[in-house]
Amino acid sequence: MSGLISRGPPGQRTGPAWSSARRPGPALLAIATAQFMVALDTTIVNVALPHIQQALGLSGSGLEWVVNAYAVTFGGVLLIGGRAGDLLGRRRVFAGGLLLFSAASLAGGLASSQAWLLAARAVQGTGAAITAPAALALIATTFPEGRPRNRAMGVYSATSAAGGTIGLLAGGLLTTYASWRWVLYVNVPIGVAVAVAVPAVLAEAPRQRGRFGLPGAIAGAGGVAALVYGLSAAAASSDGTSHWSDRKVIASLTAAAVLLSAFALIQARSQQPLLPARLLRDGDRCAAYLIMLCAATAMSAVFFFLTVFQEEVWGYSALRTGGSYLPMTAAVLAASGASARLVTRVATRPLLLAGAATATGGLYWLSRLSEHGSYAGAVLGPTLAVGWGLGLLSVPLSLTALSRVRDSDSGVASSLLSAGQQVGGSIGLAVLGTLAWTVAAGSAGSQVTGAATRAGRPAGPGGQLPAAVYQHALATGFGRAFLAAAAIMVVALAIAVIKVAVPRGTSPGAGSRHRRRARGWARWRRKWSRASAIPPRHSRPSATRRGPRRDRSRARHRRGRAGAIPGARAERP
Repeated sequence: MSGLISRGPPGQRTGPAWSSARRPGPALLAIATAQFMVALDTTIVNVALPHIQQALGLSGSGLEWVVNAYAVTFGGVLLIGGRAGDLLGRRRVFAGGLLLFSAASLAGGLASSQAWLLAARAVQGTGAAITAPAALALIATTFPEGRPRNRAMGVYSATSAAGGTIGLLAGGLLTTYASWRWVLYVNVPIGVAVAVAVPAVLAEAPRQRGRFGLPGAIAGAGGVAALVYGLSAAAASSDGTSHWSDRKVIASLTAAAVLLSAFALIQARSQQPLLPARLLRDGDRCAAYLIMLCAATAMSAVFFFLTVFQEEVWGYSALRTGGSYLPMTAAVLAASGASARLVTRVATRPLLLAGAATATGGLYWLSRLSEHGSYAGAVLGPTLAVGWGLGLLSVPLSLTALSRVRDSDSGVASSLLSAGQQVGGSIGLAVLGTLAWTVAAGSAGSQVTGAATRAGRPAGPGGQLPAAVYQHALATGFGRAFLAAAAIMVVALAIAVIKVAVPRGTSPGAGSRHRRRARGWARWRRKWSRASAIPPRHSRPSATRRGPRRDRSRARHRRGRAGAIPGARAERP
């Protein structure tokens, strides 16, 4: 099979290993900052879309591709990016991805036409797909299992989850007080600074033996990209029109099915597959990937629909909408820190159950949203619950996905987790978006028809809806979408109950306390098993019954008697 071959030095160890960071604190700061920048860029551009359309004269489809170009390349290149870190060196690939991401951000900020901006966004998604799996793999290979890795994973998960919510606030600030171009420029100094610092704070892990199978890489990347694009294009428009029957959607989803089937066939026959089958034989790991897919599908509804609702119904500005997510961000950060500490005391399964249940409750609470409600009464509590549940889920999901993974496979294992997050977000916007806008259009139509019937006149042709009708329709449609998102999180909860069966003390996050306790019990059992093998005292010979203590007492007795007789000399035994 043709491909690029990367070989390490002879005799190189390729089993599970971790390489100590040159500076653990700065190393974690560099990894977390890079992941924060990638997560930030998934939402920061959304706030600036109206300004971009006005400045560059983009059409409706062109504006849609400002988001889709990033999402399609990000999802399509993830597997290749993860495998590149395994074969070419994770530190090298990590720094290269950051520089590519920064250069594309600079080019996008300088764009003067639609084609220029879309090309820059596509390259930016490629850089993110190279950086994200390398960052998560560096956590696994830099910090040893136990408390150090759990703490590092807590920081990583908190910054990753908070990046999306802070992106909305940062986008509102930059577009209000600077320019839409700064939502792209902001990545340049951050990415360059982290890339320059990487060689000084991170040690390079040994390169693994293997190759890029080009046919499998092309089929996998094309299949995921076609799937993400097809799902993004299938979402219903705001007037309730469904696009699932459009030719481009059918063609994209059909191409995705064919390419992904070809990818699976190529991987089954390849001696060095891009996606090793051994990664999918672990039930806990597969459950982590599925839970991440469900969580990303459900959480996409929170950011999209809640943003539209607050701006369209309550009249919030972009800056105020971004600020409304700050309590949720604080909940995510606090829950991630608590999860990193608790995972050393309990198994991952209780945290997954608690996180999924809390997020389910928060989404169900959001489904009762009304146009007559307020932020404090209808949004603050549910978003705090959703943020807390998301924070509890993030650390155990990452630990479970990377537990018992060979060092040579940590990059592709990380890319699978990121791919589940990316594909889940596309599924959520397509499926939940179709449901929300369809219900909203039906609600608006029934309100108009009912008002016409009560007035004794036939319903006229469609036109501008009254504000009250439009707001109630949005509240009804978005509430139904939040209810469906809660049902998806119930599926995630069921997966955690059925599939994740890690006993206490042996979970990926089990800390030193449980290991010491387990070793203590093992020593105690060995001691008493040896004691039970010694025959009872009364059944042993008299010579055996006399132990060292009895011999010493008799010797002291003899010395005492000898000392009591004048002129006698004590005999030593």
